[in-house]
Parts: sequence; C-alpha cells; structure tokens
Amino acid sequence: MPRCQLDHIAITAPSLEAGAAYVREMLGVSPQPGGEHVCMGTHNLLLRLGESMYLEVIAINPAAPAPTRPRWFGLDTLAADAAPALSAWVARTGDIRATAAAASEPLGDIEPMSRGALEWLITIPADGSLLLGGVAPALIEWHTDAHPATRLIDHGLSLVGLELHHPEPQRVARLLHSLGFEGPVTVAEKSAVAARRVAHIATPQGVRTL
Repeated sequence: MPRCQLDHIAITAPSLEAGAAYVREMLGVSPQPGGEHVCMGTHNLLLRLGESMYLEVIAINPAAPAPTRPRWFGLDTLAADAAPALSAWVARTGDIRATAAAASEPLGDIEPMSRGALEWLITIPADGSLLLGGVAPALIEWHTDAHPATRLIDHGLSLVGLELHHPEPQRVARLLHSLGFEGPVTVAEKSAVAARRVAHIATPQGVRTL
C-alpha cells in the first residue's frame, strides 16, 4: 500500500503581507521569503515546523503575468478582502503516481513544478479548486536531496496535530486510508456543517491554534 506523510500546511491570503501579519499574530514569528511559482502566477512565504514539515503562506503575485490556467489552492476565487486562513494541506509521497492511483477520490493531474532550484511533482485539480473543501490533501513528490524545510530558519515551532472536519467524515477517513497516510492528522467523527482544518502548533510561548 502506498505510504505518505504530512509535508506542509498552506495558508491562503489575498497578499503575502496580509498572510505574514496573520502568522505573526497567531504564532509570534514571521515567515521567511520563499519564492515565485512562475506558471501559477503566485508566490509564497515559509515557516519551518520541523526537519521535514513547514507552513506555507501563498498568494497571487500581483507583479506576475496572469497564468493561462486556473491558479492552485483556489486562489482565483479568493476575495480581495478575504481573511488569511488555513485552507489546504499537502502530503508527501515517494511515488506520487502509485499513491494517486490508489486514492479513493480523484486528486487532480500530476504536474511538474519548480521554484528556484527546487523541483517537484504535485497533484492539482484542473479547475484549481480545493478538493473536499480543502480537507483532501494534495500529493507532492520532491525531487531534492534534502527536504526544503531543512533550509529554513528554526524558530522552535512544530506541528502537534491537524484536525480535519467535513460533512462526510467517513469519506475523508476512507481517502486517507487509501493513500496509506501516516501522521499527526485526525478526522473528526462528528459531521461538520462545512469543511475546515484546525492546526495545533507548538511554539516557545505554548501551543497555538490556526
């Protein structure tokens, strides 16, 4: 059975400035510059959550040309006055094709991506939407010798756990089982009115919740 683990969590924001301010308010530290995703017209900020895990703030890059395809992470439908929010998460696998083929839900096309010297494969729905309201993970397969988190500043933060809430919790649990997912992620048993994600992050000042 395919095996995958939590790679990173993603905060979408109408701008990187708004996303950075949200992270500072909630976690007490500032994320560092990441880079640009040229084919998506987006850019990001990053915050280390361990040796192989991080938090990403992602937003549309106003200085970049509009892409010829829908942007990922549902950014094309994000309102200009939307509050930054934990909108998505990404699971890492060593064989993205086998893992995606085993998934109980379609996760999108497998596409090559890059940011600077980093290269990877990732699943992206054709319409750029957040699958199952952002409760279903995107899959990523890194083509790097070391995980990108090892390059980030260590502020002493770590992910304690990620909660997934959805109107159909059994559907979400079935998906994670089909992926062979292992990690600090729990699916709330009680049906939720709407999909949402809750991350608990340990900081030097105590556990904070996003």
